[in-house]
Amino acid sequence: MKKVAVLTSGGDAPGMNAAIRAVVRTGIYRNMLVYGVNHGFEGLIAGQFTKMSLGSVADIIHRGGTVLKTSRSRTFMTDNGCQKAFENLHSKGIENLVVIGGNGSIKGAYEFSKSGINTVAIPATIDNDIVYTRSIGFDTAINTALEAINRIRDTATSHGRIFIIEVMGRDCGEIALSAGVAGGAESILIPEIEPDLHQVIEKIEMGIERGKLHSIIIVAEGVYPVMELRDFIQEHTGHETRVSILGHMQRGGMPTAVDRILASCMGKAAIDYIADGGSNVMLSGYDIKVRPIPLQEVIHGSKTLELDLFEIARILAR
Repeated sequence: MKKVAVLTSGGDAPGMNAAIRAVVRTGIYRNMLVYGVNHGFEGLIAGQFTKMSLGSVADIIHRGGTVLKTSRSRTFMTDNGCQKAFENLHSKGIENLVVIGGNGSIKGAYEFSKSGINTVAIPATIDNDIVYTRSIGFDTAINTALEAINRIRDTATSHGRIFIIEVMGRDCGEIALSAGVAGGAESILIPEIEPDLHQVIEKIEMGIERGKLHSIIIVAEGVYPVMELRDFIQEHTGHETRVSILGHMQRGGMPTAVDRILASCMGKAAIDYIADGGSNVMLSGYDIKVRPIPLQEVIHGSKTLELDLFEIARILAR
């Protein structure tokens, strides 16, 4: 009887629970013993294993976060940490590990696969910055940001204000660009393109000349200090400008249907791949079609933003 362990690592993302559920129930369906690892790679080092059952993943598909909890583990990336994790799995006869997480987690999965444990990764991060795939949690994060944009637009219109909305994304502008286009933002600032503040002012002034009562500026975190941007806009337009930082609220909440379906398909595919003798891959998918990609290829790949969407935003936001 094959044994498989599953963990979630790094930042949480809506849909992780749906992926856990799919791994556990597909594993049991295929006559495997499935163990949940609490607190990610840290739990793997500490030996925090729980034998999973059908009931242990009941009523979680709609919940945000992760029932297995998560962490960021520097210890795991050391030789001693990796060796301890291997020993804990080996002592239970577990030869397969499913890692659900973002870029750092997938790199950790790749390094761990060198120890002899068959490691399969499932991409889950709201940033959507993993190469060759759509990540679990991204669709929910966009819709959370979009809901905030819609609400802020109401008050911006009522008061005739300019609003700067900062969304998450670190080095990737996927959330900002998608939410900005869907929300009809006047300007979108992303890390992939050098910010042009004078173009931001130009678009605001064009709107004012047409009698527009508000402007929405979407900024990916880290691209430009939003308080400095506020001061710059107020100085050049003379209009009151407010800042709203969405922060970690984009990670929480119930996953959308898109994320639940993607997570379910990837979780099932991970177990199917293990059952069929596959090894050391990440599951890639955009809908119900999922395919395996070697971990080594994934970690050496480079994600590029689809800038055609930025051009659409530039033309439509007038």
